[in-house]
Amino acid sequence: MNETARLGIESSAFDGRVLLGLDRLGLNPVSQRHVTAGSRAGVWLIGCEPAGDAARYCRDCGAMGRVRSSWRRRFAHTPVGQHAVHLMVRVRRYECAACARSWTDDLTRIADEGRRLTDAAVWWAAAEVVLKSKSVLACARDLHCSWGALNRAVLEKGVDVLVADPHRLDGVESIGVDEHVWRHTRTGSRYVTVIVDLTPREHGQPARLLDMVEGRSEKAFARWLAARPQPFRDQVRAVAMDAFAGYRKAAARQVPHAVEILDPFHVVKLAGDRLTAVRCRLQHEATGRRGTTTDPLYRGRRILLKTAVLRTDRQQARIDALLADPDNRPLALAHGAYQRIITCYAQKDRRKGRGMMAELIESLAAKGAAPGCPELATLGRTLKRRMADVLAFFDHPNGANGPTEAINGRLETLRGIALGFRNLDNYITRSLLHTGGFKHAIQTHL
Repeated sequence: MNETARLGIESSAFDGRVLLGLDRLGLNPVSQRHVTAGSRAGVWLIGCEPAGDAARYCRDCGAMGRVRSSWRRRFAHTPVGQHAVHLMVRVRRYECAACARSWTDDLTRIADEGRRLTDAAVWWAAAEVVLKSKSVLACARDLHCSWGALNRAVLEKGVDVLVADPHRLDGVESIGVDEHVWRHTRTGSRYVTVIVDLTPREHGQPARLLDMVEGRSEKAFARWLAARPQPFRDQVRAVAMDAFAGYRKAAARQVPHAVEILDPFHVVKLAGDRLTAVRCRLQHEATGRRGTTTDPLYRGRRILLKTAVLRTDRQQARIDALLADPDNRPLALAHGAYQRIITCYAQKDRRKGRGMMAELIESLAAKGAAPGCPELATLGRTLKRRMADVLAFFDHPNGANGPTEAINGRLETLRGIALGFRNLDNYITRSLLHTGGFKHAIQTHL
């Protein structure tokens, strides 16, 4: 038994037409020529003709037409190794002597109307961009085509085939919403609202981006929800969000039956911001200036925000000394509340964690609970006002908005790969291709 038979590999005679995928395009190769392209590997120019004679027959009378004229069209195709491949397709114009009708070869099997890239090349580029985080410019260089032509082809193919799928929103039961900075400029729109599907987390799958809308207001989120069909809004059972009241109002108006969940990340961050505010106030009251590396309060700024169980002995000793100072009594109160919030979320028993959190919120919201620490009193009032949303997390294990923050991080990486975006529509489409859960769909087109 030879090696190929042992491995179960079927072998056949070598066929360059199959290797280049020309059989799927209905083309026959008739010539080849290799040209150099500067410092790059070069381009293979493959002369092709449409296979078969079906195109020669008139669709009206069935008579065979004669070739009136012909010309060549050049299409960028999938590369072979480091070499770009361009198809030089001979296109014929036919004429029917019986009915005076004329027509040309149909090339829609090769490429979309008006495109200079084959469908195979567009899907290859989409896979490189999405699956391998390659830039469009790098793919354009591999294909030896212009950036604009490839970028338009990839975006239009993604919108028409993937994003416009009518079943893309099926089964969405839990969504996360957060703001995102899509460009760092002094003028113009900078923020978008990111809507993420958290439902796959229930089955151990990664979350996916549903959409992005311009702005970070109640109106922006409410408009997006209102634009969705009623069956979609009816099936949404939970909405995870930060402490921004606008998102809460939009969800309450458009999906009133859904449970609103205040994300643990933002609750901890809210408490951490209050702790930092207390530290800065005490620093300014003691020295009349901002902290420097010689100030104990400034040197402990990062350790204060670190979870207590993760500190080293040296770090814990520094914090103990800092909080033992009578002048830092407000800081000790804020630090204690911050660590207790982390402890509540760290409980494996969610019922116990829920009870601890409810007790903590009531104690913080009580009058006179934080003497000399107005920042902590503000935190208590905020948590008391959103108490139902905070406690809802303990009843919905997959209600954390962490996957939304993770997708925000992936979008930051995307902007870095592309060296920034100027067009919001292009950014939204590219973001959907990268984080919209289309990897499997793209692979099926390769």
